[in-house]
Amino acid sequence: MEKFTSENALSFHERFRSDLDCKAYLAELKWKDGFVCLKCNHVKATVRKDHSRCCTRCKHIESPSSGTLFHKVKFGLHKAFLIVFEMSATTKGLSSSQMGRRYGIKRQTAWLFMQKVRNGMKSSGKHSMTGQVMVDEFVVGGKEANKQGRSYDSKKKKVVCAVELTDEGKVKRMYAQRIDDFSARSLKGIFDAHIDPKAKVMTDEWKSYGVLAKQYDITQLPSNNGMNMKQLHNLIHQVKSWVRTTYSWVHKGHMDRYLDEFCFRLNRSIHKDTIFHNLVTRMVQSEPTPYNSIIVRR
Repeated sequence: MEKFTSENALSFHERFRSDLDCKAYLAELKWKDGFVCLKCNHVKATVRKDHSRCCTRCKHIESPSSGTLFHKVKFGLHKAFLIVFEMSATTKGLSSSQMGRRYGIKRQTAWLFMQKVRNGMKSSGKHSMTGQVMVDEFVVGGKEANKQGRSYDSKKKKVVCAVELTDEGKVKRMYAQRIDDFSARSLKGIFDAHIDPKAKVMTDEWKSYGVLAKQYDITQLPSNNGMNMKQLHNLIHQVKSWVRTTYSWVHKGHMDRYLDEFCFRLNRSIHKDTIFHNLVTRMVQSEPTPYNSIIVRR
C-alpha cells in the first residue's frame, strides 16, 4: 500500500474520493500482517469488492472498519476520513458544530465521532521523557478576580503538563492530563506515565514537587511570572486559548481527550506529512468505543 503523506487538501481529495477508497486503505492497514478469522481462526480469505474479507472455511465476512474506531460510522467512511484529516492537519482544530455544518451531519453525531478520533490520539505511554523536562500546573476557565496563586474553584479544570526540551532549548514534546487537585499524589500521575526517573526536571517552588523530589531528579526555582520556564508557559497559554476560542467550554470528564488532541498534533509538528496516516493506523489498532464509554453523566 502507498502510504498517504501530505497535508494538502487537494492531494487528500484526489486519493480518497469515495467510501470504497477509504475501505481499501483501512483493509491494507488492518490486514497488513495477514487475515485471521474472528470466528474460527482460519487464516485464508477471499477479498470482496468492498474490500471486506470472507473466511474460506466458515464464510464469516469481516469489514475493514469492524473492530476499529471506525466501527459502525453512521455517515460513511468518506466523511469519517475527512474529519480525521481535518483534526490531524488543521493546527487549531474545529468544533463539532463547525464539523457538522461542513459535512452535513448532526452536531452530536460529529462530536461523538470526534471523541473517538481523540481516543486514537491518546499517548501509548511507551516513550518516557528522558532529557530536560519542565512541569507545571494550570487551570482552564480563567482567573478569579483579585486572587493570586492556585485556584481551588471546583468549576475550573485543573491540569498538569510536562514539556521535554531539546539540547537547544526548543520544545521536543508535551504531555498533559487533568488532575483533581494540586497534591503530590495527583501530580505524580504525569511523572509515572511520561517522565523517566533519570530525567532532569524543573518545576516551580510549589510544595508538592518537593515531595516528589524523593523519587525524581527535581530542581525547584521561583516562577518569576513564568519567565524561568518560558517554553512551558507559552504552551500553557496556547492550550488555554485553543480551548477557549475553539470549543468555548469543555466538560471536565472530557478534558483529557482534548488535551490528547493538542499534544498529539504538537508532538508530530515536524512530521505533519505522515500525521494522518499515523492517526488512521492508531484508530485501526484501537478497540471500538461504545457510546456509553464516551458520554459523561452529569
